[in-house]
Amino acid sequence: MNVLIVDDDRTLVDLLVFTFTRDGFNTFKAYDTADALRIFHEQPLDFVVLDINLPGEKDLKDGFDVCRIIRQESTTPIILLTVRDDESDIIKGLELGADDYLTKPFSPRQLIARVHSILRRASIVSPDQQSKYEYSGIEFFPDRRELIRSDHAQVMLTRLESRLMTYFMSNPGQVLSTDNIIDYVWGLERGSSEMVRQLVKRLRKKIELDPRNPVLIINVPGLGYRFSK
Repeated sequence: MNVLIVDDDRTLVDLLVFTFTRDGFNTFKAYDTADALRIFHEQPLDFVVLDINLPGEKDLKDGFDVCRIIRQESTTPIILLTVRDDESDIIKGLELGADDYLTKPFSPRQLIARVHSILRRASIVSPDQQSKYEYSGIEFFPDRRELIRSDHAQVMLTRLESRLMTYFMSNPGQVLSTDNIIDYVWGLERGSSEMVRQLVKRLRKKIELDPRNPVLIINVPGLGYRFSK
C-alpha cells in the first residue's frame, strides 16, 4: 500500500512516515501543494493524508485545492488533517470529496485506525450489493461509481456518494433514518446529521433533474430520507 503524507510540519511528517512504515505502508511525503500534486501524478497511490493549511500558489492555494483536483481525477481515499475545528471547514472538505478528517492534535494510532477502516470499506462489497441497480429510470453501477440518469446523462459519484446511493437503491421506498445512513456510509459515531444533509445535497445535484424540487430523495421530517419514484 502506498500512502502520500502532505503537511508543512516536517516533524509531524517524519513521525507519520515512521508510523505508516512500521505498519507496512510505502510512504511518500510532500510539504506544499505543488509537490503533493506532482507526487500524486507520478506515483500509484492507495491513500492520501492531506493537511488543509499548506503553502501554495495562486491556483493551488491550500489543501482544499489539492483535494478538489485529486477527487476530479481519482477515487483515491483522502483523510484531511486540520487545526480548524469549524464545522463549515469540515463540511467543505467532505463536499470536495474527502473521505474523513482529523483535527490536530491527534494520535498517529488513531490516524492509522481511520485509514484501515476506510480501506476496508473501500474493498468490501456488501452481500446485498449488486453489480447494477435500476430504479425509476436510473441505472447505477456501484463497482465503478457510475450513474446514468433518466435523461441519459452520465455522472460519476465520489466514494461517499456511491455508498449513499447504494444504500438508497438497496432500500427503495423505505424510510432510512439519519443514524442508519451514518452507520452505513461512515461507520457508527463517525458522521453527523449535518454531514448526511450535505451528502444528500451533493447527491441530489447529480441525480435529480431539478435538485431544488427533488422527487427521488425525499425528506421525511423527524425520521430521515426515502428514495422513491
